[in-house]
Amino acid sequence: MTSLDRIVVDPEIRFGKPTVRGTRLTVGEVLGYLADLGESKLLKEFPQLAAEDIKACLAYAAERERRSLVVPAT
Repeated sequence: MTSLDRIVVDPEIRFGKPTVRGTRLTVGEVLGYLADLGESKLLKEFPQLAAEDIKACLAYAAERERRSLVVPAT
């Protein structure tokens, strides 16, 4: 399993937002909590998460950023 295999998009879960497999936590929520709490507190607050899930969220966000289209201002 690659880290991105931990992220799923299912229209039946959280309106199709990317979530951590086996949870209802979205990638955005995990990243927000990570920024606010830090990794160790995040893992304590959400025992269903593993450190690999956090890394997968970071990898997903990085990949999405690489694919985003930038339109220069005119």
